[in-house]
Amino acid sequence: MRMRDTFIKPMHPEGIKFVAIFAAITVVLFMLANFLGWIGVGLTVWCYYFFRDPERVTPTREGLVISPADGIVSLIEPAVPPKELGMSDEALTRVSVFMSVFNCHINRAPVAGEVKAVAYRPGKFFNASLDKASVDNERNSLCIEMADGRELAVVQIAGLVARRIVCFVTPGAKLGTGERFGLIRFGSRLDVYLPNGVAPQVRIGQTMIAGETILADLMVTDEGSSSPE
Repeated sequence: MRMRDTFIKPMHPEGIKFVAIFAAITVVLFMLANFLGWIGVGLTVWCYYFFRDPERVTPTREGLVISPADGIVSLIEPAVPPKELGMSDEALTRVSVFMSVFNCHINRAPVAGEVKAVAYRPGKFFNASLDKASVDNERNSLCIEMADGRELAVVQIAGLVARRIVCFVTPGAKLGTGERFGLIRFGSRLDVYLPNGVAPQVRIGQTMIAGETILADLMVTDEGSSSPE
C-alpha cells in the first residue's frame, strides 16, 4: 500500500455536497479572518473523512456475522426486534455498535441473504449510546433472510447529531456479507439482532471495523457448542 493511500481514502458520493458546503463557508471565513479560515479548513477535512468509504477485507468463512459499523460495542442485551419488521416477538440478543462523529459511517451487511423487509420509523434524537435510543430514536430497520431460512435484523439508529439515515437497498435485494447498504450522518448507532440461540463473540467496549470484525458465529450457540448443520 502506498503511503498516500494510508491518509487519502475514497469518499462516498453522499458526502460531495457537504464537503462543497464546508469549503464554501471556509472561503467566506478566510475573507473575514485568516484564523477563522483555517478553522474552516480543519472542518472541511473532517467532513471529507466523515464520508470516507475505504475498501474492507471481509472474512469469507461461512456462518460468520460481521460488524455492520465502525465504532464501539456499547450494549449487549436481550431485546425484541422492531415490530415494524414483522419478525417474532421473541427477545433476541441485540449487539449495539456506537459510532462517534470520527468513525467511518458507511454501513455494511452483517450477513449474506435476501432483504425481506425495510422499515423506516421517524423518532427522537437522543444520544445514540443510550439504551432508549433503540426504542425512541429515528431508525431504519432491515430484516435479512439467510440461505438457511434464519433471519437477522440490523437497525440504523440516528443519534444526537445525526439527522439523516440513508438506505441503499429495498425489499428483495440480495446482499453479500460486508456489502454496503447505507450510511448515517453525523454520529449514530447500529443494532444487530442475532438469530435465536446465536452467541455474540464480542464484548462491551470492543472496537469494531465494519465489514471486517467478527460479531458472532452462527455455528456457535449460547452454550458455546457448535450447532448442527
